[in-house]
Amino acid sequence: MVFFPVSHELYAWVILPLLIFFARICDVSMETIRVIYISRGIKVLAPIIAFFEIVIWLLAMEVVMQDLSNVANFMAFALGFATGTYVGLVIEERLSIGMVILRIITPEGSEAQIASFLAQENCGVTKLDAEGARGSVKMIISLVNRTDLPRIAEYLRSVSPHAFYSVEDVRYANEGVFRQQGHGTVGGFISAILHKKKR
Repeated sequence: MVFFPVSHELYAWVILPLLIFFARICDVSMETIRVIYISRGIKVLAPIIAFFEIVIWLLAMEVVMQDLSNVANFMAFALGFATGTYVGLVIEERLSIGMVILRIITPEGSEAQIASFLAQENCGVTKLDAEGARGSVKMIISLVNRTDLPRIAEYLRSVSPHAFYSVEDVRYANEGVFRQQGHGTVGGFISAILHKKKR
């Protein structure tokens, strides 16, 4: 088996910083996802992620501490931290785990169509009369899966372009009308696992 010789300078200033950079991306993105899971009360996956996260962090920190005079290692450590934060948020957004409260404030007239659409999507709907700055409005409150939010938002823009809506994360919900996530998605698979654990 033939090994290609690598100079000490190439290893110290290129290969090792790259390894630190990618290790930091892994552990920081895992940390970001873990914190989000904790905030949403997902107790099963958070400790598992924490274990692998700290192992990778210790390996990266050990390499940096061995040569404190190497500026490339410090830069790789910092850049990996910044990049890992972004990657973690992108991964979490792709997973679309959990449910959100959708509050819609719309002028009178379009609330029936919006409520009917949400009901057809198997989402619970609560309608309230409200008073806005420009007169009477209708408030619609619904609990929807995060994976369904872009499609619902697109429908709202087409039906009531001037409707105001806000979105809030939900940690726990019970005794309501919920749309089931498809098990073909990663978020749906994880939701199914967590649902079985609660039984």
